[in-house]
Amino acid sequence: MCTAATYKTNDFYFGRTLDYEFSYGDEVTITPRNYTFHFRKTGTLESHYAMIGMAYIAGDYPLYYDAVNEKGLGIAGLNFVGNADYKKEVNDKDNVAQFEFIPWILSQCATVKEAIASIERLNLIDEPFSKELPLAQLHWLIADRNEAITVESVKDGIHIYPNPVGVMTNNPPFEAQMFALNNYMHLSPKSPQNSFSDKLPLHTYSRGMGALGLPGDLSSQSRFIRVAFTKMNSVSGSSENESVSQFFHILGSVDQQRGCCDVGDGKYEITLYTSCCNTDKGIYYYTTYENHQITAVNMHSENLDGKKLIRYPLILGEQIKMQN
Repeated sequence: MCTAATYKTNDFYFGRTLDYEFSYGDEVTITPRNYTFHFRKTGTLESHYAMIGMAYIAGDYPLYYDAVNEKGLGIAGLNFVGNADYKKEVNDKDNVAQFEFIPWILSQCATVKEAIASIERLNLIDEPFSKELPLAQLHWLIADRNEAITVESVKDGIHIYPNPVGVMTNNPPFEAQMFALNNYMHLSPKSPQNSFSDKLPLHTYSRGMGALGLPGDLSSQSRFIRVAFTKMNSVSGSSENESVSQFFHILGSVDQQRGCCDVGDGKYEITLYTSCCNTDKGIYYYTTYENHQITAVNMHSENLDGKKLIRYPLILGEQIKMQN
């Protein structure tokens, strides 16, 4: 499935993997300040914050998987199948469709605190974008440079959880994922000491044994543990190149290779793309399964006062630099 994470050096970085068996034709998409959003139940928004992210464009509408606005607020929506639940329209709330959630928040909120205030007035409704694009069952990681939250719309309503690790995957619900970290409090990047028994001469026999027991499978719970450990122990320089490189290495710890996740009918889930956005500078970096060279799009190199979506198709083919 998918994994999202945050990372901070001098600047703040936000990104995710998208793991699936096929692509809809995703593009790096910039929505400028004067693009008109026609929300299904809440009217028209003609002026708003600009944003950049990965989206599938349907009928000139950006269906964002993840995005960051010009104020540095980021959101990623990840599969939450079997737990996500959306409601019917009500009179005393802002009725927003699931596919509108990312632009609704990023168009109007500059911080996580502002996003929380908006979500408290929100009712996520069960209206699909179209017959061809049914409701996606999602939950969301929302973050700025100061804090992160996880948002889940379930049967008993919308829950907002503080997310101190700045990591999110899929199922189980976020509270259960956080609780599972208790089972791994013994992990350390340092070599372990023998606490099994003072009657046995146990010793380390290789490097890397501090992380012995770190799960390596592709389940969402294991990916949550692995990225949380990798991120919380990550060390890098503070330059842009060092920070971006390290972020891709963090998410690379849960990269999915074709053949390891069989979903039937000869199809395999793979990491279609990995993203990393410098939220302070508005630069969106990405790699794809077939192209490991990091590609970047800078939203501030575009006219952010425009009215039309700015779209960059992904560079998919492997870019190999011959050295001789």
